[in-house]
Amino acid sequence: MESMSDALDSVFSALADPTRRAILSMLLEDDMAVTDVADPFDMSLAAISKHLVILTKAGLISQEKRGRVKWCKLQPDAMRSASVWMQGFGQFEPVNLDAFERFLKEELQETVDP
Repeated sequence: MESMSDALDSVFSALADPTRRAILSMLLEDDMAVTDVADPFDMSLAAISKHLVILTKAGLISQEKRGRVKWCKLQPDAMRSASVWMQGFGQFEPVNLDAFERFLKEELQETVDP
């Protein structure tokens, strides 16, 4: 079983990459097919798949096969755990999910339109 520390390490490691943050931002809107997730990025489908594996292992997204298409869905619980952990230090305000959504959208815009 994965310890809380290992789970947090996975979440923060996944969030450290701008491509993965952009993917999370895209998934805020709705579930997406893997090919649609890959569309705005200038990288191979294999590279996007590696990012999706990292996000899945961190618990930030789930992937489900529907027919012949693999779909991605945001799983916010892993992010909540990281937020709770940061709040324990007393130096951080509780995460405003609306503000976080705006931040992710800005990150996505910067990644898509460099």
